[in-house]
Amino acid sequence: MAMHLLYCDESNMEDRPGDFLIYAGIAIDGTRAMDLSREIDAIRANLNVPREYRLKFNPGPEGFSHEQFIELKRQVIDATVRHEVKLLGYLVLHDIATNPDEARRNGINTVCFHFDCLLNRLNETGLVLIDRFNDAGNQIEAHLAEKFSVGLVGMPYAAEVPMRRIVGYHYSAIGQSHFTSLIDVIVGSFRFAINAHCRNVQQHRQSANNILQAISPLFVRNNAGGAVSELGLIFSPKIIRVSGYRSKYQDLKDFLEAAGIPTEQQITDQRMY
Repeated sequence: MAMHLLYCDESNMEDRPGDFLIYAGIAIDGTRAMDLSREIDAIRANLNVPREYRLKFNPGPEGFSHEQFIELKRQVIDATVRHEVKLLGYLVLHDIATNPDEARRNGINTVCFHFDCLLNRLNETGLVLIDRFNDAGNQIEAHLAEKFSVGLVGMPYAAEVPMRRIVGYHYSAIGQSHFTSLIDVIVGSFRFAINAHCRNVQQHRQSANNILQAISPLFVRNNAGGAVSELGLIFSPKIIRVSGYRSKYQDLKDFLEAAGIPTEQQITDQRMY
């Protein structure tokens, strides 16, 4: 039985109307983790990336041109695709979210639950690694402990939902693994593309399309070449009563589909069952 690693990160935490908060994780098969890590070592060496540089979406290594930095990120994303890493994402409009900290905790709940569902399909186990952050009242400590000891609580369909395939929840940080860099680059790239659409930044449209096409193979799909399942990308909440907000979700869904990321979830104001 293989151990899978889920490295998580967030983006767009600023409470800005019209923007979507993003929480996401990349699931890495433990049997392929060493090969992927060594391939990233080789990419860095071939591109003469300084050993002390900690790869993030921004900024690039000192002395690198914009084009060189784009090439570095392109190569590590391509390596991630080759090693069949799976991306699980969560999106919520700031206008709807109670506050960014609570929205992030909801994102953690959702992505971890979907990771557990994926592990059930594979009949394997996993470990969750959360990018370290400070939230109001340091609620994240108890939140993660609750995930391990209880699971999800207060769900509409059950008081408690254990996640039995996940054996632990831990913190991680940039520089401690190549995989913390990978999730930062991927979620940062996804944020860039989404913001180009939501903020109508026309000069970034082509770059946004290129980014989405590059990360598209990472999303979890039920069938090869099919639409991204809700495990791969979920829009929250699932029922959106206000038509103005609902149109923002539908516009984003359409934008992603045009770039090669069709999603199964329907944007609706009705219960789907």
